[in-house]
Amino acid sequence: MFSRRGKDQETRQTTKYTCVVSLTEYHRRIDALNSEDLRSLCKRLQITTKEEVNSKHGTSIKAELEPETFKPNLKEPSELLEADQIEKLAKNLPPRTIGYPWTLAFGTSKHGMSIKTLYRAMQGQDTPVLLVIKDSDGQVFGALASEPFKVSDGFYGTGETFLFTFNPEFEVYKWTGDNMFFIKGDMDSLAFGGGSGEFGLWLDGDLYHGRSHSCKTFGNPMLSKKEDFYVQDIEVWAFE
Repeated sequence: MFSRRGKDQETRQTTKYTCVVSLTEYHRRIDALNSEDLRSLCKRLQITTKEEVNSKHGTSIKAELEPETFKPNLKEPSELLEADQIEKLAKNLPPRTIGYPWTLAFGTSKHGMSIKTLYRAMQGQDTPVLLVIKDSDGQVFGALASEPFKVSDGFYGTGETFLFTFNPEFEVYKWTGDNMFFIKGDMDSLAFGGGSGEFGLWLDGDLYHGRSHSCKTFGNPMLSKKEDFYVQDIEVWAFE
């Protein structure tokens, strides 16, 4: 009798501390744990949480996750753009340019200040091109054109085109959808954006005098310090 009662007690004790649940119920109970209980459980199981990893490694983890595609390779140094400015621009370029090295297709320091020479340099290019202007006030601004520059009867290009400025800090002005006045080129000028008779950015045939004004195409303010500016240098980069 004593032996049987002892066995019953042992069975009851075993039943008390043994609980078999389904996998679904197991996950439900885990999900029901509050954050404090979950952290405690993680410590007991020696699990490192994402928050702990981030707090321990902080900036090093962020640096590892920084996409290398935003650090483009320039075939030659830029005389107008600093390294951080290049990275900021790279993050806004069309996806089809990512991974391709930047090639200097035209530069006034190399090719002179002539729009005819610029158009000749664009022949054979089939990628978007990045126009970088530094004016006599030392301000840097410009445009990303979805197509190489060319003489055209009217406006051409796509919504990939945008304007940018580093004055006073970096800003990108992308297509608003209001009109399709992206790029227009002739032998006397090169223009970007339009609406209400004003261009967002305009250069004359000598690539010496320019003008910037707010426009509907990109919703931009004036890119330069003054509406009328004088060009110090220009670089045009292709992606190939």
